[in-house]
Amino acid sequence: MKSEESASAVELAETLYQQGNDYRRAGNFAEAINCYIEAARMDPESPAVEAKKMLDDIMAFYCKDMYNP
Repeated sequence: MKSEESASAVELAETLYQQGNDYRRAGNFAEAINCYIEAARMDPESPAVEAKKMLDDIMAFYCKDMYNP
């Protein structure tokens, strides 16, 4: 049972990561970050962890007045 829960969490994390990518491409950075955070919470090995770090760096560089991590 535990492995099934883990597998479904990993699948949901992947879906959230992909959704975050879609939001990022559309320029909706707030929603992208939210998706990445949730995906990373569900699966600490998700590529969303790195994607969020990169988006944090971009936002901190370009939008210093709008973004406070």
